[in-house]
Amino acid sequence: MTSQPDLAAWRARFAALADDVAADGAGMDGAHDASHLDRVWRSAEALLARHPEADALVVMAACYLHDLVNLTKGDPDRAQASRRSAALAKERLARIGFPADRLDAVAHAIEAHSFSAAIPATTIEAKIVQDADRLDALGAIGLARMFYVAGRMGRALAHPSDPLAENREPDDRAWTLDHIVVKLAKLPEMMQTEAGRDMANERLGKLLVFRKEFTAEWIGHGGA
Repeated sequence: MTSQPDLAAWRARFAALADDVAADGAGMDGAHDASHLDRVWRSAEALLARHPEADALVVMAACYLHDLVNLTKGDPDRAQASRRSAALAKERLARIGFPADRLDAVAHAIEAHSFSAAIPATTIEAKIVQDADRLDALGAIGLARMFYVAGRMGRALAHPSDPLAENREPDDRAWTLDHIVVKLAKLPEMMQTEAGRDMANERLGKLLVFRKEFTAEWIGHGGA
């Protein structure tokens, strides 16, 4: 495994590369910014502690470069974003002298991280990156990101009279709160690692508590 001093040096280079691509026009939003990349890497570090066989340098590179091409949820090409990010990452990494024998592993981890791309993660590195990225959709920060993205898309907070979708089909394209049950509640079972699943279940618990508290206030105030 790559030594920690090497990882520290590479981390700065990866972060700078991601910033450079964003400045070139790829762009970042508040849910997919530099802080998101740092959080994904921190989650990946926790998962790496349980998987010493994984290549930490590959994981780190993929964590910092997985959103080089960032397309909005409404973009018809969104499912292609991770493939385009992987291709761009390989090109930019080659320019800065990243080990050539690791480029394909980084590209696969980036391609497979995406929920919408539906590409199976076949390496432990790709599984760790996928889990780490999905963990950022859960918990308190995941909740903030959910409402941030929904607000940018003009979606309402919740159904006016049935926020828990007890007598209707959940629809997160219309009601933001529905996204918790439509997608986020499914993430723990989709985790690729046991450690990722444990962390995801803990964070999901926070979202479910929020959902109940939100509903109590929403109904109590007549949906105002």
